[in-house]
Amino acid sequence: MARKVSVGGQAVIEGVMMRGSSSIATAVRKSDGDIEVSVEKFTPYTKRNRIFGLPVVRGFVALIESLVIGINALNKSAEYFEDEVEETKLDAWFKSVFKEKSNAVVNAITLMIALAAAVGLFFILPTFAASIFVYAGIKDPFALNIFEGLIRVGIFLLYVFLIGKMEDIHRVFQYHGAEHKAIFCYENDRPLTAENAGDFGRLHPRCGTNFMFLVMIVSIIVFSMTGWETLWSRIVSRVILLPVVSGITYELIKWMGRSNSKMSQMLSYPGLMLQKLTTREPDIDQIEVAIAALKAAEGITEDGEYNVQ
Repeated sequence: MARKVSVGGQAVIEGVMMRGSSSIATAVRKSDGDIEVSVEKFTPYTKRNRIFGLPVVRGFVALIESLVIGINALNKSAEYFEDEVEETKLDAWFKSVFKEKSNAVVNAITLMIALAAAVGLFFILPTFAASIFVYAGIKDPFALNIFEGLIRVGIFLLYVFLIGKMEDIHRVFQYHGAEHKAIFCYENDRPLTAENAGDFGRLHPRCGTNFMFLVMIVSIIVFSMTGWETLWSRIVSRVILLPVVSGITYELIKWMGRSNSKMSQMLSYPGLMLQKLTTREPDIDQIEVAIAALKAAEGITEDGEYNVQ
């Protein structure tokens, strides 16, 4: 039986970021073949503030926190390849204006753009598109909200499918698979080697893909209770209720992680199948990178012992 561990991660550019119990580690395979690992201490905001740790509230806080950490990790991994990419005029301008704070400013702008793009694509566009059913003679608010939800799920699935066709994203998805294999190996208390981790599957029930898919499903239920007023009132209600949707989904994911019931397995199944699109089978070198990140995040030495953190 797999042991419970508090490790999660994310694929980055030619590497993997892992979040351990008290540290975040990013491991990247550089162009010369070496693995570069960076580690920083981190305490989740849900543990820093009692209010942020309340049920449902902690879900939205964790979502924003994950976005911030993920963007920071992506930018950190990109830094290892800066010498291979010519600096643009915009990059030079940012560095000249913001000096040592330029990376923080870029991260903040990236986060805002990512949030705006996600809300626009997965929440505003579906409610706008669902208006066509009104012209088709459908007036029932509940039915219209259901159609909107189905459009949202369809857009999400199409988005995942299309980005998976990009060559660069294919390698990121391989590292995503390597991340899952390393965590599976750790959960099953096997020695952390690439060969051992390679024996495990690449579809993990605690993956963020499961979370995002369940957000789509939970939003159908929550938004179906809001009626069907003007387009702008619907857009505002979707944005306002997004923290509620993400918070409920977070609690659902936590319950699914603790439960072995038929219901939890049934709810996990669609997200696991979706991971066939968001992960690819990694090679040994990629699994080695994931293991290096996991060991650093958990403070595990080469002999398998733990450093005191």
